[in-house]
Amino acid sequence: MEKEQLKKIIEGALFAVGAPLSLTQIKQLLDKDDIPENNELKEILAELYEDYHGRGVELKEVASGYRFQVNSELAPWVGRLWEEKAPRYSRALLETLALIAYKQPLTRAEIEEVRGVAVSTNIIRTLMEREWIKIAGHKEVPGHPALFVTTNQFLDYFNLKYLREMPTLSEIKDLEQAAEQLESSLVDEGQYEISLSGGGEELQTSQIDDDVESVSDNKPEESATAEPESDVANEFIQQQELEDEQAIEVTPVAIGDDGVAPINKHDQ
Repeated sequence: MEKEQLKKIIEGALFAVGAPLSLTQIKQLLDKDDIPENNELKEILAELYEDYHGRGVELKEVASGYRFQVNSELAPWVGRLWEEKAPRYSRALLETLALIAYKQPLTRAEIEEVRGVAVSTNIIRTLMEREWIKIAGHKEVPGHPALFVTTNQFLDYFNLKYLREMPTLSEIKDLEQAAEQLESSLVDEGQYEISLSGGGEELQTSQIDDDVESVSDNKPEESATAEPESDVANEFIQQQELEDEQAIEVTPVAIGDDGVAPINKHDQ
């Protein structure tokens, strides 16, 4: 398949799907004989990034893959398309989420020990329903309490690819400030992704649902041999390669009296 045709397919799919697409998902759209290497896909995505650079719509890579979204600088104006205000969450919920994000994996008892108050069941349920947290295993102590970690949907919502892109703990003085940071992101920095409906005849924008977490655990592919001519595209590829090289593989662990041990898949 010609490169230009492949580029059109990827561009159309990203507009139509209404959610991030990974390289694997993009490959699944193609015929077996037309599936390119990851390097070629990344080169095409770099060209698309250049095509939309500085425009009202931008190509963004998040934890779950690539997506088109409205430029964040336009959020104050685009947000007026929706009459309802963004949901506001309690300080208790945001503090719980911040603790899990920075100290994961954590049990409910450990969260309560840090906060000094009981964690409401409704808070855990809300975070689970939003798919911002999940159970990664169980701690090897009496009762085997669940260990909570954040998710890819958490990272997607906050426009992140890796957990390390969050503000460092040295930049945050206390738990309350961490909660304020999350609340500010929820209210002021909402991203808008582009999707097509009605058989591709009507263009719609829909506010992305809140989501989050995890670090990519796939080994990075070899970099493309062909260098993009544009500095913008070249910068995009170099940035992705640097992030992939620095990616950390996260293995859920169980914490017991004998120390820390990996969790088997059947325990998750």
